[in-house]
Amino acid sequence: MQGLAVETKKKGDEQRLFDILHKLELEDPCFVVERHPTTNETVIRGLGEMHLRSKLEKMVSQYKLDVSTAPPRIPYRETITRKSEATYRHKKQSGGAGQFGEVALRIEPLERGAGFEFVDAVKGGTIPGVFIPAVEKGVRMALDSGVIAGQPVVDLRVVVYDGKHHPVDSKEVAFVAAGRKAAMAAIKEAAAIVLEPIVNIEVTAPETAIGDLTGDLAGRRGHITGTNGRGPGTVAIAGEVPLAEIADYQSRLKSLTGGQGSYTIEFSRYAAVPPPIQQKLMAQHKIHDEED
Repeated sequence: MQGLAVETKKKGDEQRLFDILHKLELEDPCFVVERHPTTNETVIRGLGEMHLRSKLEKMVSQYKLDVSTAPPRIPYRETITRKSEATYRHKKQSGGAGQFGEVALRIEPLERGAGFEFVDAVKGGTIPGVFIPAVEKGVRMALDSGVIAGQPVVDLRVVVYDGKHHPVDSKEVAFVAAGRKAAMAAIKEAAAIVLEPIVNIEVTAPETAIGDLTGDLAGRRGHITGTNGRGPGTVAIAGEVPLAEIADYQSRLKSLTGGQGSYTIEFSRYAAVPPPIQQKLMAQHKIHDEED
């Protein structure tokens, strides 16, 4: 299904947008609305460009709601490829009471899809137990915002094993800051990489277009896994392809098959992006950080 990210042109119309999209979804089982928390986008999906365009026109004519559209963002992830350690001390003194918290942690990679594990291995109360949730909160903040490319960090274990506190100046905010900075420092030293979503794709098209379609998918970093007959003169091509490479695939497929092709995709797994793409994503994140 083809997708478009939508957002209101006027601030304050967000709830109206959700209500209208829900109505359209109830009216048409082929129209799907998705909310993507990681990219903070609302994505509408339909049977093709004309289908989505008709919904957008209905939103304007019937509901008087203007929206902006864009291709959906790709939900990249970051992960680490080796173990590392880091220690960070947060110390702030201004007039009265200060802030103090020190966190020492190590991180290690987990298998793909394992998510995130937080382990409290502090001995002897060097970080009082009451502050451990603050450390975890800081670590999670670092993982959610990303480190090398601004994407959520996944598939790692974080072990907090030591630290220091002050009887007067240690506060929750200090250990949140120390946990966040220690996690960021460790990730930078752990040979972090960017992951991209890979999807299974099945293209149904006339047999005469097989050569053009397989060549086009190969040019999109795709891998063909098989072909099967689907009735006289029709074939189904199965394969894998990075989601980022098929944002414009509907129009390309239409061009290659004279409008007689269709395709479906489903999520398969995450895999490392090629080094040139990682460098590009890291550079974009750096520019964004400097602008902020």
